Amino acid sequence: MTVSNSVRALFAAAILGFAGLAAGHGNVTPQGVDTGALPDLGKEPLSENPFREGGQHGDMHAEAVKVGESGYAGNCAGCHGIQAMSGGLTPDLRELEPWDDEYFIGRVLNGTDRGMPSFKSNLDQNAIWAIKTYIESVKE
Repeated sequence: MTVSNSVRALFAAAILGFAGLAAGHGNVTPQGVDTGALPDLGKEPLSENPFREGGQHGDMHAEAVKVGESGYAGNCAGCHGIQAMSGGLTPDLRELEPWDDEYFIGRVLNGTDRGMPSFKSNLDQNAIWAIKTYIESVKE
């Protein structure tokens, strides 16, 4: 059985493409997030986003969006896409709803067994909630 060079080239390109996708989702180097302008939320994870308009610290919403945009760019965009627009390999974070807050913070703190690293030692909940506030702002 003879396989043409074009089929071999197509097969090789597909293998390299899938390898690139797998490697691209791995080894994320978490970036620090400057949350100095936001109130300290403490160590115990909250179950709701306190920076959402109408929330506990809703008056800090605009500042949280700015902080979250920077945090998202340095920690999330590589896998979840610019402005939270997933390319299809990872969840589209714009589809998260307010009732997904506990799910969101749990995933960010603990990671997943499918490739998302834990950010527990790199991001405090101020940064995590600021990132969630940013994500909510881009879906509007």
